[in-house]
Amino acid sequence: MARTVQETALTEAVYYILLSLQQPRHGYGIMQFVQQLSNDRVKLAAGTLYGALSSLVDKGWIEAIEQEAGRKKEYILTNQGRERLQVELDRLKELVRHGQETMGVDQGEQ
Repeated sequence: MARTVQETALTEAVYYILLSLQQPRHGYGIMQFVQQLSNDRVKLAAGTLYGALSSLVDKGWIEAIEQEAGRKKEYILTNQGRERLQVELDRLKELVRHGQETMGVDQGEQ
């Protein structure tokens, strides 16, 4: 069965950005969180991050939080974004399960 556009794989950067926005964060905070969570494996460049944030706002997956003058703009995950993140998590779990089954890896050996 073909997946819908809503269910297509997220890029790794978008996946980590959505994960980071379980709580309000500004751009630099997102970059730091992603780098820390990925053990320095994923480092978001400013252009990549802000382009992705704009796209995610347009999709309704995140929203900007109103800030007082002079404060950095913060973003937060929306309910739609949380649902989309769950779809991706389920997809990734399925990939891991298929790999483990095919390679004969016991689920307890993770």
